[in-house]
Order: sequence, then C-alpha cells, then structure tokens
Amino acid sequence: MQTVSSNKALIVMAVGLTALLISLLIFSFEDLGVAIPFIVPILGGFTFYLFGHPRRALDMTLISSFIAIGIIRYVGDVPLGLTVDFFLLMAIVVAVFHRSMRHDFSRLNTGVMWCAAIWMLYCIAELFNPEAVSRAAWFYAVRGLALYMFLAIPITLLYASRNEDLNRFIRIVFVLSVLAALWGLKQFYLGPDNAETAWLNVGKNRSTHVLFGELRIFSFFSDAGQFGSGIAHSGVIAAVIALGPFSMRTRIISAIGALLFFFLMILSGTRGALIVPVVGMLVYLFASRNYKLLLVGLMVMVAAYGFLQYTTIANDIYQVRRMRTALDPNDASLQVRLANRVIIRDYLKDKPFGGGLGTSGFWGERFSPGTLLAETPNDGWYVRVRAETGAVGLYLHVGILLYIGLVGLYKCMKIKDEKLRHKLLALLAGYAGIAASSYGNPLLGQIPTGIILYMSWAYLFMAEDLDKQVNEKQQTFLKQ
Repeated sequence: MQTVSSNKALIVMAVGLTALLISLLIFSFEDLGVAIPFIVPILGGFTFYLFGHPRRALDMTLISSFIAIGIIRYVGDVPLGLTVDFFLLMAIVVAVFHRSMRHDFSRLNTGVMWCAAIWMLYCIAELFNPEAVSRAAWFYAVRGLALYMFLAIPITLLYASRNEDLNRFIRIVFVLSVLAALWGLKQFYLGPDNAETAWLNVGKNRSTHVLFGELRIFSFFSDAGQFGSGIAHSGVIAAVIALGPFSMRTRIISAIGALLFFFLMILSGTRGALIVPVVGMLVYLFASRNYKLLLVGLMVMVAAYGFLQYTTIANDIYQVRRMRTALDPNDASLQVRLANRVIIRDYLKDKPFGGGLGTSGFWGERFSPGTLLAETPNDGWYVRVRAETGAVGLYLHVGILLYIGLVGLYKCMKIKDEKLRHKLLALLAGYAGIAASSYGNPLLGQIPTGIILYMSWAYLFMAEDLDKQVNEKQQTFLKQ
C-alpha cells in the first residue's frame, strides 16, 4: 500500500511540475507556442527520469553546475544559475517520496556532515550580524558559501554511496572537463563567438580577459580564473588515475586528458592555477608512499620552477610570460592584491564576525555599493570568508577544511583495494590543489568546483564502506 501511495504521489507531483513548466513556457515564449507540443513530452519524460532515484537529480546538479553559466551567455537573462539549486532541492523531494527513503540515516553521523551542519549554522547566524548592510545579499551569497555544501554532502552520503556511483561521478567530471577543454580550444583557435564577444564587452570582462591583445580562455565557465583552476583540478584527478593500477586503456585516456587539461590551464592565463597541480600531485605522491616517485616528482617541479624563474626560454609565448609573473614577488598585480588585503584586514580589526554574507565581491557591488568591502576586491576565497564572516568564521572554516583533508588522507591510507584507493587519492589531491589555489582566487564556493569538492568529501568519508563493498563483491565472486 505504501508503494502504491508513493507512486500516486510521484505521478501527481510529476503532472503538477509539468503543468507548471508548460505555464512558464507559455508565459515566457508566447511567440513560440507552436513548439510546446514538442517540448512537453521531453519535459514529461525528463521529470519521470528524475523521479526514478535521488542520485539522478544529483547527477543533474553536477552537470548543470558545469554548463549553466555558459548557456546563460546565449539565452540572456534566464536564471539558469538557479538550476543547481533546483536539482539539489529536486533530489531531496525525490528522496522524500521515493522508496529509497527507507535508508540507513546513520550514514549522516559522520565528521563531514557535522562540519557542513556547523558551518551552515554559523552562516545562518550571520543573518543577525549588525554590520550587514543588506539582508537580501545573504540569500544569494549563502548558496555558494554554505548551502550547496549542506545539501550535496548528505544526498551523496545517502543516495550515491556505491562504488558504481563513485565511478559515474569521476566519469561525469572527466567527460564534462573534456567538453570544457574542447570549447576552450575553439575559443583559442577560432576566437570567441558573438555571444562570448557580447559577454566580453560587459563591465570589466574585456579588461580582465584580453591582456596585451591576448585572450584568456574561459570556455563555458564564469571566467578565466575559475576555468583555469577548475580545469587544473580535473587535470590532477586525471593524472592520478593515469598513474593508478587500472587497465592500459583507462590510463592512456586519463593521461591524454590530463595533458589536455593542463594545456588549457596555461591558455587560461590564470597564474594562481599553477599551484593546483603542484600541491595536488605532491599530496598524491606523499599519500601513495612511493618515495622514489615522490623524489622524481620533486625534481620535475624544481626543474619547472627553475625554467620559469631563471630562464627566458619561450618568452615570446604570451602564456609562458604570464606564468612567469606568478613567481615575481614584485608583480604589480600581486602588490595591488596585498594592499587590498591590508585595507580589509584593518577595517575588520574590531569586527570579529565580519561584515556579513554578501557584503564583498559581486554581491557586495550589487546590494551594498559604495561600502568599503564592496569596493575593495577580495581576490581570494579566504579573504572573502574573512571579510564576510570575520576572523571567527575564517578560523572555523579553515579548521573544517584542514579536518576534512587530514581525515580524508588518513582514510585513504587505510584502504586495502588499490584501485579504490587511487580513485579517492585523485579526489583528495584535487581538493588539496584547489584549497591551496583558493588563497589567490575565490574558487571553493564557485560552480562547478564547489559541487565537485563537496561530493568528493562525501566519498572520502565513505572510504571504509566503499572498501567493504569491494571486498564483499570479491568474496561473492570467489564463492561462485
């Protein structure tokens, strides 16, 4: 009887959602009403697909986090950025009405979930920060800062907790990263199309993405900085998989992907992205306990540093010249960033809880223009956290990040199955690289990087369960 009732509820909700979407289509595209008969079956089928299992909505969250911002450039003011929120909430709705709701909720009693809950509560408390200029800004800023983390982690822990789900997660990230890389190559060799050119002509986009006549590749990401570090993140994951005990086909494909991703990282002109592969691969080499390989890796990194710092070879290539500026302590851009951080630090001396969520960066410019935090670029994730949540919030946030990283490392080193250990080490190495790079770029809460990291954290904390699944599967196979 419960199954019948659940099915009825699913049908009612699916029909209601389809009716709502049809109404929106008629309202928004009344000139295209003739297309509705073709669109409705697709929307209906897609709705029933999502209601099949919460993990499907989670997959769509990951996919939309990659492509939503890029699509906005072609469709105007349609709020596709909210698709991430929509699919995360859809996953919860599906879970409530799906038979899989009868789940072992003890999975949520884990350190990473407690971290997400504590950080979410702290950010909710920021609603009452007397320094906040705009309460409306909180509702926009909290999404990337805490809400996505608070929603994505439990959904992954409960409904995407199998080894098959981990494999699918890595494949989706890899495939979408390849598409992003190919789109970036299109921009580099053919130039931006009309929609991308229009985007470059808005605000400060051209001044930050066309330097000395050279385009910084941004693909279908929000900007070149996010693309450079994000594609480097995928490069680290692919590189670790390529070094793992997998089939030759998997290793070759992963190695080619890693080289492609790192090449696009260079084309993005994002100097801070350099730290992603450096820190990521060092963490992997240390955690793998292959000290000979670690020594080789260190020698390669020292050689690369020497090439950039002490030679002028290939200086006629713009991308190489720009990477060299990342190692220059007297670089003008670096000096401006350091000066801005001093301004923010001095302003916050008597504000231990910061200026409130949404008071700096893009949301600050939109909701509280003219204020010091809005007018002073934060140029980094941790500076943003300090500006909006204060020293108390920064220490709490960094403590959470360190806890997740160290516990993730410990769990990885205990895994017996080598293939599983390499997959999780790939996620851990990617996380370490992004955490380090976020010092100079606001990466952690941006999409798709944030969604990838939150799901990665969940898989790291499920390491023992995943390892147990592999062992049980092997034992069952041997008994047969």
